[in-house]
Amino acid sequence: MNHGFSVARYPLLFCSLTALALPASAPAAVTPTLAEPWAALQQSYFAGKKLETAPFIQISAPIRAASGDQVPFAFSIDHPMTAQRHIKTVSVLVDGNPVPLTAVFHFNPDSGKAEASTRVRFESDSPVHIVAEASDGRFYVNSVYVKASGGCSGPVGAADPAALAAAGKMKMALDGPVKLGGVNKAKLLIRHPMYTGLQRDLTSNGFRPAFFINKIDVSYNGKPVLRADTSIGLSENPTIEFPFIASKPGALQVLLQDNTGATFRQTLSVGG
Repeated sequence: MNHGFSVARYPLLFCSLTALALPASAPAAVTPTLAEPWAALQQSYFAGKKLETAPFIQISAPIRAASGDQVPFAFSIDHPMTAQRHIKTVSVLVDGNPVPLTAVFHFNPDSGKAEASTRVRFESDSPVHIVAEASDGRFYVNSVYVKASGGCSGPVGAADPAALAAAGKMKMALDGPVKLGGVNKAKLLIRHPMYTGLQRDLTSNGFRPAFFINKIDVSYNGKPVLRADTSIGLSENPTIEFPFIASKPGALQVLLQDNTGATFRQTLSVGG
């Protein structure tokens, strides 16, 4: 199903974001009712789908975070990852954020396991829902509550030309020795300011235009192992840890794209 950030689906809120100097390519946000925010989000993103509560979706997050703009967050799903039965997509929704849909991770059997860790933003104390779609069409959900604030609209200092010039640069490494034929873990570090479009520049007092990574594609020897559609909910200089199966020595390649259309590549030799 389509989990994209559609402007047409939320025109009124998009107009309000445009007034804050967001470019037309910025994601549309969702304003759920205060009484039932999760019910409204389900209707927006998973209309007509039955979401089954699933304790096998394990979530790691602090109960209270020191800062709303750098909250460590991870999920790991205890589910088969075979060609016949596997987790296809995992959606991460921070209910109280201006754009609740923080990321959608796409997995396949070559991923080895449906799991990832990163750092996300929280505008206010909020539940986080993880929704997993399986290859058999079933949907599963689990959630946690995190106390944190100010991560999406907090003020930012003057733009650093050197940091902007470095946006998109990456480092990648394996978490331990390579296991050929088994599941390996890789850690990707990305230099990027991930401006939300809702942050005031302390120098000009205007809103800093949105500037963020919106696509991450990872392949091993040319075969996809992970794809992520991301939004302003990822933290500045994001890190992504993810699994993949290395059946033989080869190359792990990452392709990034940001909301300006710029692309960046990084390659790691594995088992050579």
